[in-house]
Amino acid sequence: MNGGVYYIIPEFPRQALDALRQPMETGRTTVARAAAHVTYPARFQLVAAMNPCRCGYLGDGGRECGRAPRCGEEYQTRISGPLLDRIDLTVEVQPVAPSVLSRAAPGEASSLVAARVAAARERQLARNGEAGRLNAAADPEKVAISAEARRFVEEAAERLGFSARGYTRVIRVARTIADLARSETVERLHVAEALRFRHRIPGRGMPGAAPGRQ
Repeated sequence: MNGGVYYIIPEFPRQALDALRQPMETGRTTVARAAAHVTYPARFQLVAAMNPCRCGYLGDGGRECGRAPRCGEEYQTRISGPLLDRIDLTVEVQPVAPSVLSRAAPGEASSLVAARVAAARERQLARNGEAGRLNAAADPEKVAISAEARRFVEEAAERLGFSARGYTRVIRVARTIADLARSETVERLHVAEALRFRHRIPGRGMPGAAPGRQ
């Protein structure tokens, strides 16, 4: 599993999806058998996608099924809150009309994006010295963050009911956003952008809001 990319949707059994929680948290997975327990390295990049409901038309008044919005709530809750809480970045993509696609201006070249990402990665490795860690493993208490940004993320975590894991991950994502912007310090703007990636599921609120999630 080390270094792999996994793609999941709610069509997988919930038990199988929740089995990802341990390796996502620790970078290791343990296989238990009657006579022994064996632990393997399992640090991987998770890439997941899902439709808003089984038919995919939730919110489209002309095509959604007669069970909306209940069908969407049932479909989306196949991904548990604790699993969702371990996903750092979520983006909701709205349908784009063909007329818009045909007139869209060219986007930024992939080579430019790749160069910016590589430079941010090098800054992370240089900052951590011999530890050689990226922001995904950064200690949130040691991240260089302005006083205003720290207050902002603390207030947001309290208001939105973040778990400790959610709070930590917002700071790490904000640190990466700051690196991409070539900023030595995490500022309020970087935190605000990181908060936008904490996903809300309709009817369920912000992941990590319930106390005691494991």
